[in-house]
Amino acid sequence: MIEINLFSKKYSKSDRYAVEDLSLTVKDGEIFGFLGPNGAGKSTTIKCLTGIMPFNDGTITVCGDNIRDNAIAAKKHIAYVADEQNLYDFLTGIQYINFIADIFGVAEKDRKERTEKYAAIFDMSSKLNERISSYSHGMKQKISIIAGLVHDPDVWILDEPMTGLDPKGCFELKKLMHAFAEQGKTVFFSSHVLDVVEKLCTRVAIIDKGQLVTVCNMEELQERKNNIDLETLFLQLTDGLGDGNGTLGTI
Repeated sequence: MIEINLFSKKYSKSDRYAVEDLSLTVKDGEIFGFLGPNGAGKSTTIKCLTGIMPFNDGTITVCGDNIRDNAIAAKKHIAYVADEQNLYDFLTGIQYINFIADIFGVAEKDRKERTEKYAAIFDMSSKLNERISSYSHGMKQKISIIAGLVHDPDVWILDEPMTGLDPKGCFELKKLMHAFAEQGKTVFFSSHVLDVVEKLCTRVAIIDKGQLVTVCNMEELQERKNNIDLETLFLQLTDGLGDGNGTLGTI
């Protein structure tokens, strides 16, 4: 679903790359974790992957469409839930969802069915006609999720999606992520909540200082590192425990 090959991004006022020579393949039906400490290059990678920002070198393709050369086609495959909620506060929840549905050309019947389904899941049915400006942080997050799914995407990109969600909202989101992957679609998931990542993801990539450190199959992690957990591995590889020693390779 996602192919990133030798991707590099440097900001104009910086003398170093924010991300350099990053290569990843994310498969169909996979919940793929993308991890790193603050400033490691996660958000930069995600913003380039979704076509929000340009990049310097390499290629990124989504479902076979090159994000640089055929951005509109690539973006049609994607739903993106950002870590920062840039919603139109003057709209109601349903107006915002319909706005996103219009952009993706979703038929009236399909958008109505999907909106009702996801609004019920996230207890937002009675709130859809209220202005987004009146919503709590968690309610805005739920509207972002519903709007992201209204066009039935192939790739769901989530950057810290559980921030602000109540326990039921987190539970329902995790169920949806599993269901999404079971349909043969792909979830690309960035979070600092490592125990959730460890339970949800099939594989994880760890990035640090703009460099890919490792890609790890979660089923093989314990065998590989003598029952080490993801949190400990993450801290070791990013020098969080003071003994990181670079790339361990790819499983």
